[in-house]
Amino acid sequence: MSIWNERYAGEHYHFGTEPNAFLVSQRHLLKPGMSCLAVADGEGRNGVWLAEQGLEVLSVDSSPVALEKAKRLAAERGAKLDFELADLLNWEWRESRYDVVAAIFIQFVGPELRAQMLGHIQCSLKPGGLLLLQGYTPRQLEYRTGGPSQVENLYTEDMLREAFADMEVLHLAEHDSFISEGSGHHGMSALIDLVARKPQLNDS
Repeated sequence: MSIWNERYAGEHYHFGTEPNAFLVSQRHLLKPGMSCLAVADGEGRNGVWLAEQGLEVLSVDSSPVALEKAKRLAAERGAKLDFELADLLNWEWRESRYDVVAAIFIQFVGPELRAQMLGHIQCSLKPGGLLLLQGYTPRQLEYRTGGPSQVENLYTEDMLREAFADMEVLHLAEHDSFISEGSGHHGMSALIDLVARKPQLNDS
């Protein structure tokens, strides 16, 4: 993962220090005391914001460089959260552990490994838990304002519906929006947003 260490090197925050706009738009679903996993949280902008909302956050990332910057950001903001250095493809995911999983632009793997990781995310949610996910669609390759260059890593509505077929989809929408998240994500972008709920044990 040295490419990520290189990307996160330096004093600047590659994706900025402000939280993802889609994540902020779902603030009404968040309640203080909820347990939350911030997947591939990078330099911590989303995990820190979630902690500021009163959630009990575990921020995980594979880059030690990013993790140190995330800890610095948390200290500057006075936010309390836990951090873990983790290779998410070989991580010991905790089953039925989290009320919320935030998966913001985690498109660093192809279809086979992606299916494995999205399955782990679903398993890690408690019954009734919420997944908040945003990613790029294939049309992002036309904009080239961030994200992977491999089309197979990008999301479509059908792909996400299939991946989370066992969950209740509360919101799923593709849209073109201008985003400004540091130098890493900047400009008009082809996005897809998903809010999904893991069924309660007594749900039919």
